[in-house]
Amino acid sequence: MHASKVSDSATPSLPAEDFKAIFRGHPGGVSLIAADAGDGPVALTATPVASISVDPPLLVFSISALSSAAKVLTRATSLAVHSLDEHDIEVAELGATSGIDRFAQKQTWSRLSTGEPVFDGVRAWVRCAVIERVQAGTSTVFVARALESRIDRDSEPGQPGNGLVYHNRAWHRLDENSQIKN
Repeated sequence: MHASKVSDSATPSLPAEDFKAIFRGHPGGVSLIAADAGDGPVALTATPVASISVDPPLLVFSISALSSAAKVLTRATSLAVHSLDEHDIEVAELGATSGIDRFAQKQTWSRLSTGEPVFDGVRAWVRCAVIERVQAGTSTVFVARALESRIDRDSEPGQPGNGLVYHNRAWHRLDENSQIKN
């Protein structure tokens, strides 16, 4: 993967408040990223995580340099991406809360045989190898290859599920009432 600049920094940018307002109105699926680069586990809630390729299976997400987990995640060679639904709201809130030990709470977690921390009982998780990091402003964009997964709760294709979504600074769930058209 090669990054190339399409615009220089002399081009005027949209003001930060306008940019934030656009994305407050753009819902994103909620995930929790967890890793351990050898100094103990870290986790953070991320929106969105997106699939970018099926063959090979690749996903992408970004994290802010301001995150307390950023230093560990930028050194980790592998990580676990948890795909959350409405039943996982406590895990989502845990990963979004600043200044706490996310692994000392009442949520249970364990380590995979390969070392990545995973939270028990979440909708799904996927173990990934980090294949690329790209600095983008004050964030790092991660590209990761899926290696192993577990799905505890799934929906039939085309049927409503219980997806957890972050929209306009609040948690929402998708269900049969949120479906507009099949």
